[in-house]
Amino acid sequence: MRPKLNMLDEKTVAQIIEEGFALLMDPGIEVHNDDALKLLAEAGAEVNFETQIARIPEALARRALETAPSEFYLYNLDGEAAVHYGGDNVHFDPGSAALMLLDSETQKQREPNTADFVKFVKLVETLPQIDAQSTAMIPTDVPEEIGDLYRLYLALNYMRKPIVTGAFRTDTWWTMKDMLVAVAGSEKALAEKPIAIFDVCPSPPLKWSNLTCQNMIDCARHSIPSEMVSMPLTGATAPVTLAGAVVQHTAECLSGVVISQLAKEGAPIVWGGSPSALDMREGTTPMGAVGTWMIDCAYTQISKALGMPTHAYLGMTDAKVVDAQCGLESSGGTLLAALAGVNMVSGAGMMAFENCQSFEKLVIDAEIIGMAKRLIAGIQLREDPIALPLLRELGHNGTYITHDHTYKWFRQELHIPSPVIDRQPPEMWEESGALTAWDRAKYQVDALLETYQPNNISRELRAELREIAAKAAKKFEMDELPELP
Repeated sequence: MRPKLNMLDEKTVAQIIEEGFALLMDPGIEVHNDDALKLLAEAGAEVNFETQIARIPEALARRALETAPSEFYLYNLDGEAAVHYGGDNVHFDPGSAALMLLDSETQKQREPNTADFVKFVKLVETLPQIDAQSTAMIPTDVPEEIGDLYRLYLALNYMRKPIVTGAFRTDTWWTMKDMLVAVAGSEKALAEKPIAIFDVCPSPPLKWSNLTCQNMIDCARHSIPSEMVSMPLTGATAPVTLAGAVVQHTAECLSGVVISQLAKEGAPIVWGGSPSALDMREGTTPMGAVGTWMIDCAYTQISKALGMPTHAYLGMTDAKVVDAQCGLESSGGTLLAALAGVNMVSGAGMMAFENCQSFEKLVIDAEIIGMAKRLIAGIQLREDPIALPLLRELGHNGTYITHDHTYKWFRQELHIPSPVIDRQPPEMWEESGALTAWDRAKYQVDALLETYQPNNISRELRAELREIAAKAAKKFEMDELPELP
């Protein structure tokens, strides 16, 4: 039996969905994209091109839900299905677009560079608990205008796992698409076996910007998966009640499904988000707050009721260093995400309000993820009868440690962590250096990087990727890209 978390009862789920549909008509959705407005108008929505408000009938939204795939796969660079969006499948990737990196030596935040990004990609490749790459941070040694495509360029040179990415501009999306096509071999091959998914973010409340709307449309027309990241902020850009924030999230995602399916029926799109329960004392957006977790789990339940694949930003912390708060918040969000059956959980390695990445936190989070995956695997009946013959055989001896039954099953039954987790007796811990979790994580980062295996893309393809990225860089007065480590 797999343990499962439901945040809402069936009546509440139905009411939230009903109110989400109602919001599509009144007050409608503000759409700052002419292409999307035309698509909506042609499909029967009531569109005011001056105010850019689209009133979307429920019937139109329901048709879009019918054509949107309930499941699809992302593939690794070896052509193997690696991530299954749909049902209660659970996968993890690091959070994306961090502006800062926690320095391993000073434990202070600093701006990341090319070498940092490459090290992060390599580290993700060595962690079996993490299923996909992400464009985790924004290197500052290239022009800001190419930050999005440069991250993807770097990742493609070092990754095997599929990647969660996103574009910051409408023009750079095309360069990113060209790089993905080059790696996949053709546009047809990329559509059939996508190796990337693009985050697209509505703007709360009930708006789509020109940028993210166009990115979503372009993804749909090329059959590249997109992942909506709706971000209601309770008491600021959304109702302060958690249920109210979920209603707003529902309407924003419904509108995205409609626009995506009008661009191309059957285009893969994911119901996701990164909401936050505003901290009224500090005016901050905590990712480690229990209210944030509850909104994520509730909208995941709404998504599943509508037959949509799911995503959430969970498993993060608002702590500024890797400390007890960091572990508390990261483990809480990770465990709830797994129990809720979120298909893709973004956030591993992230801290300080989704603004900073850390190598050390990433390897600790991988341990939390491993435990979460073991949890949802549930308690399995390995034999029938469960234990009666064994207990009768050994009776009161208690010598299970030497029995064949223990040797047969202990690796499947017991989650065995890496050296990041300390379970030594106190005296042995003292003798081995009395290392803290930070110390052990730092050692583990170095040990894992020693095991990194390069991907198998050709020298010619690497040159083609560099040419594509360099051409974009020259538009912003960068004549030469940094050398790859």
